[in-house]
Amino acid sequence: MAHSASLGRPTTAPAAAIVPAEPSVGSLVQSAMSDVSTLIRGEVELAKSEIGRSAKKAGIGAGAFGAAGVVLAFSAFFLFIAIAEAITALGLPRWISYLIVWFGLVLVAGVAALIGLRTIKKIEKPERTIESLKDLPEVLHREQPGARRREVPTVSNGQVQLRGQASYKV
Repeated sequence: MAHSASLGRPTTAPAAAIVPAEPSVGSLVQSAMSDVSTLIRGEVELAKSEIGRSAKKAGIGAGAFGAAGVVLAFSAFFLFIAIAEAITALGLPRWISYLIVWFGLVLVAGVAALIGLRTIKKIEKPERTIESLKDLPEVLHREQPGARRREVPTVSNGQVQLRGQASYKV
């Protein structure tokens, strides 16, 4: 029997002093990694909660600005009606005063459209991107390691030398 009491013999084994074993380096590293992981997870959760509150406040603020913009846009109608009525008070018929206000608004819209058109025409093409996209099929073609079918652009003093003599400043 494995767990039977000894028959009449008292057990007088010397009491060994229980010495705590030193933890191994592996267990210390594992413990440290676990602690770091827990710390990082806690920091991420804290950041999420803080950003969530900030995002909610930002959303409320943006909504308030949006509402203010809509109210301001609708109030412009009343401004234009007031201007038309002021012109009517000068002695012109009401329909002519409203027509004058309408023409003024069309004139302002036309000037804004011309300014926008000029600005759009001044936009430069992304020439470097277009050049690199032209090279994309060549780059994607699989070659043997170390073999090149074309030269790689060189950079010196902020100038990128492309194929031939073309270059641009970085």
